[in-house]
Amino acid sequence: MAAISASMVKELRELTGLGMMECKKALTETNGDMKAAEDLLRIKSGAKASKAAGRVAAEGVVGAFITGDGRTGALVEVNCETDFVAKNDDIIKFATTLAELVASENITDVQVLGETQLSGEDNVEAARKALVMKLGENISIRRCAYHTTEGQLAYYLHGTKIGVMIDYQGGDETLGKDLAMHIAASKPMCVSKEQVSPEVLKHERQIFSAQAAESGKPANIIEKMVDGRIAKYLAEVTLLGQPFVKDPDQTIEKLLAKKSATVNKFTLYVVGEGIEKKTENFAEEVKAQMGQTK
Repeated sequence: MAAISASMVKELRELTGLGMMECKKALTETNGDMKAAEDLLRIKSGAKASKAAGRVAAEGVVGAFITGDGRTGALVEVNCETDFVAKNDDIIKFATTLAELVASENITDVQVLGETQLSGEDNVEAARKALVMKLGENISIRRCAYHTTEGQLAYYLHGTKIGVMIDYQGGDETLGKDLAMHIAASKPMCVSKEQVSPEVLKHERQIFSAQAAESGKPANIIEKMVDGRIAKYLAEVTLLGQPFVKDPDQTIEKLLAKKSATVNKFTLYVVGEGIEKKTENFAEEVKAQMGQTK
């Protein structure tokens, strides 16, 4: 039996929004398997799937840039160790400079970005190392997204922690900005239901089927219940299906139809998304050190 730590319970609670005792029991039943415990709680409680994009697990900034004609742009995520350094003007400027470089040089790979020449004699990697020396923290370039379009690009930065780049056609600049802000707030998985992967749909259908089976209703009724929940799920995770944050009475799909506009694609960066951040327990560390010196 795997040991169930308080940090594991806390993580599962943050993922599901359920109570600590429920989370601990689920982890115990699944022998500490976090994903299996999350699925078990979803089946038993009807909890929704967690949104990975909402779990910020590292510090840093997102930089964005769009060319004057609105046809080429980029997002870049730069990570650091503390929120204090993330607020430093030097790292913010570094991320913005990198975004401009990605856009101007058509860069799609972080390794290539590191080898690219900046103004002067240094390349990006040399500039990164210089920033490490200056700020006293590990600085890393995590990812970049290059966009080019025949339509228009718009971006939105929520502070420096969330960045969105959207590729759309039709409408105007205000629509582009509104759509980017909506994506930052609602964090859709993709543009349309056709883009949701079969693997994700299969997993969700299994969860919903197990939830519906708990009702004890006939198989034909359960099938209809599952189909209804899948339809609701697709509306929640796709841009077109979501209610517009500035006017929840209409969906994004209806908003676009009114504006004779379409969305081709988007990129959403949330700083630290998917990165596990090491947590230190100072009291336990001191106890361990004292034990070692005895």
